[in-house]
This record gives sequence, structure tokens and C-alpha cells, in this order.
Amino acid sequence: MKDLRRLKYFLGIEVLRSQLGIFICKKKYILNLLGETWIIDCKPAETPMIPNQKLYMKNEADLADKGQYYRIVGKLIYLSHTQPDIAHAVGVVSQLMHQPQVHQMEAAMRIIRYLRKITGYGINV
Repeated sequence: MKDLRRLKYFLGIEVLRSQLGIFICKKKYILNLLGETWIIDCKPAETPMIPNQKLYMKNEADLADKGQYYRIVGKLIYLSHTQPDIAHAVGVVSQLMHQPQVHQMEAAMRIIRYLRKITGYGINV
């Protein structure tokens, strides 16, 4: 067993200690996700999802890259553990993973654009 001192970073979660308690966030994880999707300098979205947006399977719609959609939604699911404000939007886009279409990929990318706005947010424990 090895003593690695105070925890600072683990599985994409940054841990900061102060007099007020422990603050956990995923700033680096979000920045890596923005870089992976090539929208690091994008205009941030105000909300993670368009209000009252309904996602469903459209007939004869263009299909999105299934592998990329899986990676993005998987990372968003992991991210929603410390960002509860995106949980509903991530749940909606994750329901249609069997055959992702372009408008569903756009909804997932909107969540990422929203994350650009809240990069430094986290949870105080």
C-alpha cells in the first residue's frame, strides 16, 4: 500500500479542499470533451435542451455516426453524476441510442455547448 497524499484528481473528477469543505468538479473532463468534439471555442448554449423539445425517430432521416454518438452520450452520462442540471437532457438523448439520427446528435451537441458555459461549476460537499 502506498500513501499518495491528498486526493486532487481521480477518474476525471477534480477535488479541491478549502475551509468551506470539499469542492468536486469535472472542468478538465469537460474541456477534453469539448476538444474531442472540435467545439472548444463554440458559442455556449443557455440551456442544455430546447424547451419542450421532443426527440423521436423520423422516417428517412439522415443517420449520425453511431460510434461517435455512443462516445458522446456515454461521456455525458458519466458527467451527469456531478452536473445534475444536465441529467434530464442526457436521459432524453440516451433513450434513442439504437439508431441515432442527425437531429439527435444536434441535441447531444447542444448539451456540450451548454457545458462550455458551466465549465467551472461543481458540487460543494
